[in-house]
Amino acid sequence: FPIAKIAAKLAVGYSLDEIPNDITRATPASFEPALDYIVTKIPRFAFEKFPGAVSRLTTKMHSVGEVMAIGRTFTESLLKALASLEVEPQDISAALDEPNPYRIFAVFDALRAGMDIAEIVARTQIDPFFVASIARIVAAEGAISETFDAEELSELKRVGLPDESVAAAAGTSTEVIRGVRGALDIHPTYKSVDTCAGEFPARTPYYYSTYETEDEVERGDNPSVVVLGSGPNRIGQGIEFDYACVHASYAIKEAGYDAVMINSNPETVSTDYDTSTRLYFEPLTAEHVLEVIRREKPAGVILQFGGQSPLKLARELEKNGAKILGTTPDAIDLAEDRSRFGRLLNELGVPHPRFGTASSAEEAREVAHELGYPVVVRPSYVLGGRRMEIVYNNEDLDLYLKSSVATDPEHPILIDKFMEDYAEVDVDAVSDGEDVYVGGIMEHVEEAGIHSGDSSCVVPPITIHRALLERIEDYTRRLAFAVGVVGLMNVQFVVRGEDVLAIECNPRASRTVPFVSKAIGVPLAKVATRVLLGEKLRDMGLLGAGSNTDGHFSVKAPVFPFDRFAGVDPLLGPEMRSTGEAMGIDRSFGGAFAKALTAAGQKLPTSGRVYISVANRDKRAVVLIARAFADLGFEIAGSEGTAEVLRNNGLSVAVVPKIGENGEDVLGLIEGGGVDLIVNTPWGRGARTDGYLIRRKALMHGVPCITTLAAAAAAVQGIESKIRAGGAERVNSLQGLYAAKA
Repeated sequence: FPIAKIAAKLAVGYSLDEIPNDITRATPASFEPALDYIVTKIPRFAFEKFPGAVSRLTTKMHSVGEVMAIGRTFTESLLKALASLEVEPQDISAALDEPNPYRIFAVFDALRAGMDIAEIVARTQIDPFFVASIARIVAAEGAISETFDAEELSELKRVGLPDESVAAAAGTSTEVIRGVRGALDIHPTYKSVDTCAGEFPARTPYYYSTYETEDEVERGDNPSVVVLGSGPNRIGQGIEFDYACVHASYAIKEAGYDAVMINSNPETVSTDYDTSTRLYFEPLTAEHVLEVIRREKPAGVILQFGGQSPLKLARELEKNGAKILGTTPDAIDLAEDRSRFGRLLNELGVPHPRFGTASSAEEAREVAHELGYPVVVRPSYVLGGRRMEIVYNNEDLDLYLKSSVATDPEHPILIDKFMEDYAEVDVDAVSDGEDVYVGGIMEHVEEAGIHSGDSSCVVPPITIHRALLERIEDYTRRLAFAVGVVGLMNVQFVVRGEDVLAIECNPRASRTVPFVSKAIGVPLAKVATRVLLGEKLRDMGLLGAGSNTDGHFSVKAPVFPFDRFAGVDPLLGPEMRSTGEAMGIDRSFGGAFAKALTAAGQKLPTSGRVYISVANRDKRAVVLIARAFADLGFEIAGSEGTAEVLRNNGLSVAVVPKIGENGEDVLGLIEGGGVDLIVNTPWGRGARTDGYLIRRKALMHGVPCITTLAAAAAAVQGIESKIRAGGAERVNSLQGLYAAKA
């Protein structure tokens, strides 16, 4: 029942009995939904991204996304929802006695350990119905033996137990259980989400799996193409991938195929009932995806638009006979395996930072010593910069190895030389195996070392000259052909002077695809889908590069949830923390940057006082920025050390006492409304440094706080643009911009 759509019609004057129900096309919208299925929603959290945050749930919302699952019973629906969460085991820290993100797992563990239902209810205040339902699941697990017949296995599947759980309880492998199910012909049937409990036939092909007898999937004569969605929104994998999946669905239908979507996120357009030809509301696990493929027998499966979740399934789907469209699983592995990728870069003559891998703490220290500090350390196959850090000495490295990850030959640590003072560049491109269309080259505002998802960026680049851009395009094409990319790809480079170094290649849709597509007026996900279905870029008239935007600049600015996490330092680094983004377009970079920042919730002041306190390494470079603020009419205040440097360079600066000293310190200044903008680059590690206290206080009082000099320089341009415009910006249509480009 499309509530928002119905509400919009009511708002313009219709009554409920005048609006047809899109689901049945036979009843009016006033016909109340009657359900013969159970729907479970579970929120997805990201406390692990914010060290120091207390993972206790309160009346303040902390979730960054959610999953939804449909089943005929509560146990089936619950287990499908839990499977959809895609939570890494090492991130689950659950306690029974207080509300926390994963307490439901603690309930499972308590029941498995023999705790009775009444005690769990008393300690958690969870309704007894839910605890008893989980107890039924645990009892079903406990009844599994090494041998069982078809009826017993069918009953386990009706409870909702995945093959993986059955296999673990039976002491065998998931593949064996899947094979047994296949031999016994125990497969799910698919029911339609009809909102009328079967009283009227549903006209919208919107399905969920269950283990019953009647199957309600209706399909015509067209071959189908399956698109795997991105699952729950989380930091590192959000709504941007849904954008790509939806465009893929549109392009598939336009090409004459049935578009089949598999996803589990209720917040997305891809799970609307009318986006695809058929929608399967299912977890993105191998078991569920393979069953949909078995039912659909598609002409192909598209993995590259849903982020890391579908890519993790590539090998298993291929092994079980699924036809993966576009870039092959081996090519994906080539790009993600640091050793293989490094060898490829050497063969291609593409420069890159030195790197190494380590399977033990001793090896890690040896590699870091050989590369020279600082280095970037991370586990292999990371998403959203998870557990990625810059370390500056042996002590930092040892602390990282002890607290963040385990080292073993199966999952080595990747160690790269950190390229300080380099600018970072992102490239989104489409390859058809013969030609490459470079859709956009994005220059990051912040220097390398801040995760690409957390950095503001601009299209076209503003400080990189044409010869370097041509070299970036050349390296991108070389990589596309050598890796074997068919479809979308994202490549990241660092640039300084005349140096261009490749640091990463992702043969899939990236989080910047929607931004670039809107900046250049070319729907890259749609183009890539047409390529996957066999069209050529040459026939679409897409050759060369799309970054020439004919005089307008597009800026992407991230949105952060720091205000939701008490005690967390709002400092940017290599691990991604943003939960969304905003975009600004203008004839000048400064104008676009100011719009993007304003849209992201950080309004740049056009007058008042700027407080500046920077690390020693930044004191020389901050002089020009401070002078620019003064020229714009701002009063300058600063910490003692920074103020001394600025005064020595002819600037008038008010000295603000150190925190805790006599007089009004910077914390009092912020609290009293005496500062309008802060430039504060970090000068120490730890939870209670002055910088940390300044940044937290600024966050609490809504004062914009900039933590890199590059962003401060961009803010100057943004403020200058706002002052020049005087609130009378000229309005332009996007269509006009795109038409001028065409």
